[in-house]
Amino acid sequence: MPGIYGPTTTTDEVLEGVDLTGRRVVVTGAATGLGRESARAFAAHGASVTVLARSAERAAGAVAEIAALVPGAELEAAVADLGDLSTVRAFAETFLAGHDTLDLLVNNAGVMACPFGHTAQGFETQFGTNHLGHFLLTGLLAPALLRAAAPRVVTLSSAGHSRSDVDLDDPNFEHGGYSPWVAYGRSKTANALFARELARRAGPKGLLSFSVHPGGIVTDLGRHLTEELLLEMAAFARERSAAAGAAPEGEGSGDITWKSVEQGAATQVWAAVAPELAGHNGAYLADCGLGVLGANPGANGFMAYLLDDDHAARLWELSERLVGATFDVS
Repeated sequence: MPGIYGPTTTTDEVLEGVDLTGRRVVVTGAATGLGRESARAFAAHGASVTVLARSAERAAGAVAEIAALVPGAELEAAVADLGDLSTVRAFAETFLAGHDTLDLLVNNAGVMACPFGHTAQGFETQFGTNHLGHFLLTGLLAPALLRAAAPRVVTLSSAGHSRSDVDLDDPNFEHGGYSPWVAYGRSKTANALFARELARRAGPKGLLSFSVHPGGIVTDLGRHLTEELLLEMAAFARERSAAAGAAPEGEGSGDITWKSVEQGAATQVWAAVAPELAGHNGAYLADCGLGVLGANPGANGFMAYLLDDDHAARLWELSERLVGATFDVS
């Protein structure tokens, strides 16, 4: 029921009593962590789930693990490395050849605070993987989404968006010093702006699009975190909390409150099914609720630049140029 959810809500609590039979779902980054838990939860409630991972071995392994937990689940393994747009194109072509419609796309995959590097097509790793890979995937799958009765796209953002607005003039750090956390922040802001612009463009066709902050969860996403980066993250969290007027100590103080994987995946699952979100297309979500402008981003707050519609439109146009494709979803 609306209004009873919060930071500790789990995926199974969100989906209690929900029947997803007949719905086709694609989840990126579904080999581990939040992606795998989301895929499991959807499959447990009757959805047909495409488990998308960056290698065939990882995808097949996740399918086997989910099938063991959900006997009789309708699952398929598929491959797309979001850091290599050629694999995204190959997956989309195969998917569209086999499926007329897509009810739900969960853009869950990502990298965080990694060393400076480039994707296969030469984009800065975090912007290229977290944003451009999902931008292209969503655009290519749009025909199937728009043929569905009530399609939704859920894109993972993060409290990390508060580190930086997106830089449309230098997305690849060609003219400035690289910072792992700033790059992550730019990519997560891009995720939220993309979700908002997708809602504006495709909303009239019946598509709902949301961005999500899952909370702090220990998953494979943190594989690049060094002690120095962790200390920097904690210090920024305290500063961010103080700026938002949070209490000096205790919950909400800026110290990270860690969630279980089941709790961390709950908001993206809620975004995928909650009927009460129909009037909030393009919203930023956290803790199974609407984000709050100006509140602590470490909890459920977000920065004002996530509402910059001019920036969102310009990001869409830049992304089309970078991936070499134009998407008319209106």
